[in-house]
Amino acid sequence: MKRFLLWDFPRASWQYDVVVILILSFIFLIPRDFFRDQPRGANVVQLPSEAGATTYWIDSHLLEDLPDAERPRRAQELIKAKTGPRGTVTRIEPIYDDEKDLRGFMAYVKP
Repeated sequence: MKRFLLWDFPRASWQYDVVVILILSFIFLIPRDFFRDQPRGANVVQLPSEAGATTYWIDSHLLEDLPDAERPRRAQELIKAKTGPRGTVTRIEPIYDDEKDLRGFMAYVKP
């Protein structure tokens, strides 16, 4: 067991091959749900823009705990970190779903 844990087998031996097969089997055969790992979308996404402004979608968990007065400043920091300096955030609108749960924010940036 000690040799197995320390992987103390010479290359091209049958023991080495068994350990490699076990590792690859674990990687490729265990379903993603076993780890409760789900893909997440990007937190800040640039959307098609209206005339003269660039629009960004910002995930709700990034701004929901901040007071309304702090949100533009934090949104500016997030957008700058994601895309570089692009302008100034002019307004932020919260986006709600049908059950009135906060889904995210739309940030409008002017150059």
